[in-house]
Amino acid sequence: MATSPPPYPPYPSYPPHPAGAGLRHPRWWQRRWVRYGALGGLLAVSGLVILALVREQTGTEGFLVGLGLAVLPVPLLMGAFRWLDRVQPGPWRNLLFAFAWGACAAALIAIVANSFATRWIATATTDPSSADTLGATVIAPIVEESAKAAAVLMVFLFRRRDFTGIVDGVVIAGITATGFAFTENILYLGTAFGTDRLSGDSGIASVTAATFFVRIVMSPFAHPLFTVLTGIGFGVAALGGERQRARRALAPVAGLLLAMGMHALWNGSSSFGQYGFFAVYGMFMVPVFGLLTWLAVWTRQRELRTVREELPAYVYAGWLGPAEPFVLGSMRARQMAREYAAYHFGKPAGRAVAAYEADATTLALLRRRGRRGRADADFAVRERRLLTQLWDRRELVRPALDYAARAAAPNGRPWGHPPPAGGAPGWYGAPAPYAPHNPYGG
Repeated sequence: MATSPPPYPPYPSYPPHPAGAGLRHPRWWQRRWVRYGALGGLLAVSGLVILALVREQTGTEGFLVGLGLAVLPVPLLMGAFRWLDRVQPGPWRNLLFAFAWGACAAALIAIVANSFATRWIATATTDPSSADTLGATVIAPIVEESAKAAAVLMVFLFRRRDFTGIVDGVVIAGITATGFAFTENILYLGTAFGTDRLSGDSGIASVTAATFFVRIVMSPFAHPLFTVLTGIGFGVAALGGERQRARRALAPVAGLLLAMGMHALWNGSSSFGQYGFFAVYGMFMVPVFGLLTWLAVWTRQRELRTVREELPAYVYAGWLGPAEPFVLGSMRARQMAREYAAYHFGKPAGRAVAAYEADATTLALLRRRGRRGRADADFAVRERRLLTQLWDRRELVRPALDYAARAAAPNGRPWGHPPPAGGAPGWYGAPAPYAPHNPYGG
């Protein structure tokens, strides 16, 4: 009597989780609804307070002008960080939290703490000019970078599954800083507009135009650049194992100190002489921006290479088709698959392919951690959950992945098909005999 095949292929071998690890029931303050409610209330109150403070300093008209000008670089910066996160997209709730924290909570902390510290220094030294300089070059970098780093720390601690490496640190830190810069730009541009109204200046020689040029045109990436250094520190910590406690503790601190130092150098550039600002901009800001951009793109390509190297284990077990590791390890092929699914089967199918790609990337990064001895206690649970999600979508995404395998394959030969006799240069596929449980049936 024939028996029905199992609903899923066998699971590949995986590293055992640490001995003695167990599940604990969360206490009341650890429950999700308590955390979300408290955090949402904190951000809402912070937003209302910062809105009132900025409007009080700029006036209603200045606030509206500052808001209209400050929002201009936000879509560009958000789009850049979202593009960087396309290999393994993080949840939108993390990005929304990061932006809201930067725009509301971190900005409120900075305004209150900077004002208090500057007034205290001015009273203690009876020298307002030196107090302003010291506040801008010492107090502001420490307060602002610490306030922005708090968002990265919270995602690192409470959304640990979504924080797997350097790219995640860069994205969360950059979006937090984008929100902070947005609120700060409203204040600066609104104040500049009020100054022009009092003096009667207008046009390209106005304070508003100069502020817009410096903050929006020349250096919209300044705050993200500083805080990204902190994000890289947390990303390095995320790559470390549970036993690498020194690395996990020191890397974020080192990143935060670098962010404070770069911020202090930027704020103090105006005191370096007539051309101090341009010297710091050209000699430090632009090169560091280019270096960090290269690092972020290189890290993204490394994640794609990890996908190509780790997923074949699931091909051999029958969970994935022979060509999938290489389709999912190519941004061009991934985009082809999404576009094909959306065009032929509708936008829901395109979103399903995007979710499939994201889950496969998460699975590859998870397996790499396990293979290197850095598996967490829930490795097996997470692996099975990801494999089940991939399997449940296989029929919907199979045509799109097959199309991408044919369209983006090197030398016109689909990935995963056996090479011709004698082999062929540039062939990357996994031979079909290694996939006895291939769910694609070929």
